Amino acid sequence: QVQLVESGGGLVQAGFSLRLSCAASGRTISTYAMGWFRQAPGKEREFVSGINWRGTDAYYGDSVKGRFTISRDNAKITVYLQMNSLKPEDTAVYYCAAGRRIVPGTVRGDYDYWGQGTQVTVSS
Repeated sequence: QVQLVESGGGLVQAGFSLRLSCAASGRTISTYAMGWFRQAPGKEREFVSGINWRGTDAYYGDSVKGRFTISRDNAKITVYLQMNSLKPEDTAVYYCAAGRRIVPGTVRGDYDYWGQGTQVTVSS
């Protein structure tokens, strides 16, 4: 079993930055693909970013390309999401996910474990 705990969310003004962290415990995730999703009120959960187990390949949703960066530290069993140039439309609950696969997927079904989420609110 894997437990994922997100942190780093909060309220920021548009144009500012936040860094989310996802700490894992339980079974090691060092060989798992990791991803970040987000869900705004009344909307479907949306893929934000994914990274392979080595941390060498990263993928991004179109809406965050060029602004967000995913990274992982397998020694610390932690995944990060650096979010720059935040926009009001980035407001959502952000979820960390782990998947028993080599290449990170872009849909919910590609992931086996989920965190509880952390709220990010961007004011205009």
